[in-house]
Amino acid sequence: MPELPDLEVFARNLNKKIGGKTLKKINVVVDSKLNVSEATLKKNLEKQEIKKVTRVGKELHFEFANGNILALHLMLNGELHLFEGKNEKKNTIIELLFDDDTGLALTDYQKSATPTLNPEEKDTPDALSKEVDFDFLKQKLSKTRTTIKNFLLDQKNIRGIGNAYADEILWDARISPFSVCNKIPDEKIKTLAKSIKHVLEDAEKQILKSHPDLITGEVRNFLKIHNSKKKGSPTGGKILYKLVSSRKTYYTDEQEEFK
Repeated sequence: MPELPDLEVFARNLNKKIGGKTLKKINVVVDSKLNVSEATLKKNLEKQEIKKVTRVGKELHFEFANGNILALHLMLNGELHLFEGKNEKKNTIIELLFDDDTGLALTDYQKSATPTLNPEEKDTPDALSKEVDFDFLKQKLSKTRTTIKNFLLDQKNIRGIGNAYADEILWDARISPFSVCNKIPDEKIKTLAKSIKHVLEDAEKQILKSHPDLITGEVRNFLKIHNSKKKGSPTGGKILYKLVSSRKTYYTDEQEEFK
């Protein structure tokens, strides 16, 4: 699943490639996840210019000149494809056709990728927002006994962090993913706040460096811990993993557990 750094790169590149284009036609091939009718979608978006593409949490938001927003959540297997002329991609969910005979298709063989017209605004802060600092984390963590990894993955706490980057962040902070939230000391919470920003921002730079035009897929080869091909961390710790709620959690004994 593409995570925050991937989506930041997608948004940046989509702005370059389709920002300023006018949507001539929108076709909905699979409407099971759409929150409005295809007719309503067309009425609100067709013949409108795309002003910009942004990442909001784990979604891409296509903002149109008339103020409407088309949000795309790629879910686990969604992909984006630019094309000229006719869309030849299988498993298309939705396609945007522009007035210069180019287009963008959202595909997903599981049909889980979700298009939404004008999604509801959420109060939960984004992982890269200034709000996610020591004070915010201290206040949130002191009230819960769940594990810190589950806390980071819960989009009702912080938006944007997924499984792979939760592992990377926690290794960077040297906090065990199995630590109980309200047992983590203040100094480690301060480190965690810094690690969230550092890991996510550095990952975006790494992706842009190796895949500057990326608009789909995920780049993971540079990850330090969440990487099945690596046996040890950069500082010599043996990489271990455990299956938790059908997700693989990667960690090392360099990370302190608080319980």
